[in-house]
Amino acid sequence: MGSCIICGVDVDGGGRICDPHQEDVVFDYRGNSPDQLVSDRFYRGVVDGYAEFGVFVDLAPGVTGLLHRSELDRRLDSLDWEPGDEVFVQVKGVRDNGNIDLAWSIRQADREFRGVLVQDGDTEFLPEEDGDDAGEEATEDDRAADETTEDVVDETTEDVADETIENEGAVDETTEDVADETIEDAADETEGDAADDATGPDETGDADEGESVDAEPVEDATDAEESASSESESPDATDDDEPDELDGDRERVEIGTLSEAVGDAVRIDGEVVGVRQTGGPTVFEVRDETGVVDVAAFVEPGVRAYPDVEVGDAVRIDGEVESHRGDVQVESEALVLLEGEDAESVRRRLAKALTDEARPEGLQPLAGDETVAQLADGLLDAAEAVRRAVLESRPIVVRHPATADGYVAGAAIERAVLPLIRDEHAKSDAEYHYFTRRPLDDPVYGMDAATNDATRMLQDRDRHDEKLPLFLLVGTGSTVESADGIDLLSVYGVDAVVVDAEVADPETREAVDTLVSPEIESVEGDLSTGALVASLASAINDEIRADLRHLPAVSYWAETPDRYVDLARDAGYDVERVAELREAVALEAYYQSYQDKRELVADLLFEDGGNLAAHVSEQFREKLETEVETATANVVTEAVDGVEFDVLDTDGYTHRYDFPPTPLLLDDLHRRRANGEAHATVGIGTDELYIRTSEGVSVRDVAERAAELAPAADVTTAGLREGKIEFLSGERDAVEDAVVAAVAEAF
Repeated sequence: MGSCIICGVDVDGGGRICDPHQEDVVFDYRGNSPDQLVSDRFYRGVVDGYAEFGVFVDLAPGVTGLLHRSELDRRLDSLDWEPGDEVFVQVKGVRDNGNIDLAWSIRQADREFRGVLVQDGDTEFLPEEDGDDAGEEATEDDRAADETTEDVVDETTEDVADETIENEGAVDETTEDVADETIEDAADETEGDAADDATGPDETGDADEGESVDAEPVEDATDAEESASSESESPDATDDDEPDELDGDRERVEIGTLSEAVGDAVRIDGEVVGVRQTGGPTVFEVRDETGVVDVAAFVEPGVRAYPDVEVGDAVRIDGEVESHRGDVQVESEALVLLEGEDAESVRRRLAKALTDEARPEGLQPLAGDETVAQLADGLLDAAEAVRRAVLESRPIVVRHPATADGYVAGAAIERAVLPLIRDEHAKSDAEYHYFTRRPLDDPVYGMDAATNDATRMLQDRDRHDEKLPLFLLVGTGSTVESADGIDLLSVYGVDAVVVDAEVADPETREAVDTLVSPEIESVEGDLSTGALVASLASAINDEIRADLRHLPAVSYWAETPDRYVDLARDAGYDVERVAELREAVALEAYYQSYQDKRELVADLLFEDGGNLAAHVSEQFREKLETEVETATANVVTEAVDGVEFDVLDTDGYTHRYDFPPTPLLLDDLHRRRANGEAHATVGIGTDELYIRTSEGVSVRDVAERAAELAPAADVTTAGLREGKIEFLSGERDAVEDAVVAAVAEAF
């Protein structure tokens, strides 16, 4: 029986990774049969070549899988992989014919996994356990340890092993007792001579051939080079001693300038905003007032460096700037915790920078919308919360309905935030790590969605030391039906920002941190969530304002305000083009509704030259027209108290699990048949119904009145925004009569 390399629990069958941590490590595969691959594991591979439908990746000689383009998080032609490049993929499964289906891995470096294992057939072991073959198959991080390259010692040293003060032992009272121990697990047989030269406490200062011996002090310990020539420092050394513990000749540089300092020795001061343990070094994400950078600190493969350094600590780091796969990274030579005035100085700089950068100077509503202008204070608060989350390296989760209006709103925020994340973080994949857009099948932010979000954020916190995210709910979260979901987030102290063009319930105004919603007396009736959020996005990032000008018009299905029609036309989008975009987004919003479809939506709304949107829009019209014809032929029309009702049995006369969704079908059916008269459309199914009216009838009032008329039916409002009411299926006939009567009373 083996033990898990991450948590240490016993693993059946002699394996080295437990089930909960299967996805935390990457495997080097040395087998010769696809049948030995394990589904859902991540494997290292080599790009074999491209096809029209994806990328072929060799996992081992003769074992090749297909990464289909549908599995990518970007367009196939945007990949910068070349044949022969080392990449990381996930095995989805192996088919009966031996074909291997692969999935995209957002992690594309050893340091982004928590460990590395070799899978040789059915056997698993650490790379360093492979004897003489380890050097041939070692990963980039393992070679850094095995060969003591620049990740462990200076480039000028090839034969001297790195000396490090024991993390647990700290520094003894006197210099004579300081024992710098060699990195034993990282050294292979080629390092034997170097290791022999660095074993005794009396030889800590014997590195006299021009090499620079790098030490990794714990907290405020001195570095190894200076401890050999000066009085020993205690672990509780004061802040005044810290500059002497590092390289006294170095001046602090800003993280934002590191891309121009590759190869240089630098010093940075900042706050730790993230810590992750890889199979090689420990990686600290460090932020100052100008940006964020990864700092790699190495003890030995998979061992936590500086265990006392946690998220939120102020630190000072000496190291060398390097470039790994296009990302800037600092290889740590010495890292110390800052305390007292030095720590406060770092935090003051960060706080001032946050205040200066997070709050937008003002709000300029798109098309000069006066209703949006009335909400300026709330929109600026929301924009500040989003910008502050970016600067604090907090993930942002956007929730929006899976409708055309919801997708326009979500895409507007995405367009504004992603450039800010790219500017703030040196990592090329930061935009996928710090920004997530999760569409909702149901416009209500209920317990199902909130439980999913809470589970994900807690896993990310516990497994990856990630900060709890900022939740931005657009077009949802403002009614009492979302109260339970928002309460669940609030238990963990998570910030929630709600932006909705509809009037929020009073209970919601007290429950969320930041709420942007019109007051009852100021509602004009012609503001969509997409239009409101497009102005918010322009406040978050004014540089993309021109990209957003057509979005408000796209968010309206009917009666688009002239101000937004004109704004879209000025941006090059006529009425026909806007309609194509709206219909195309609506169709794509329905399919795979739980996926953000980031690249596809961006292509439709921002990059498309016309062909994609026109093609998808044609499909939309064909599918919708077919359903409308079927529904129209089966509508039952009746008049009650001067109100004309169209009642449709949605169970019997719609394809409930195909496009279009029932709410969109009823919207279109109602627009075609209302003709400006007192008219209502009711679609009723087994235990739910939808209401559309030509007047501003309150769905909640209708539900409350219907509950009085059909007391045994348990009638409740299930979705205020989409006019949805739920009831007990056994009382369907009674509910239909009660709802029709309640709507007629409301006109």
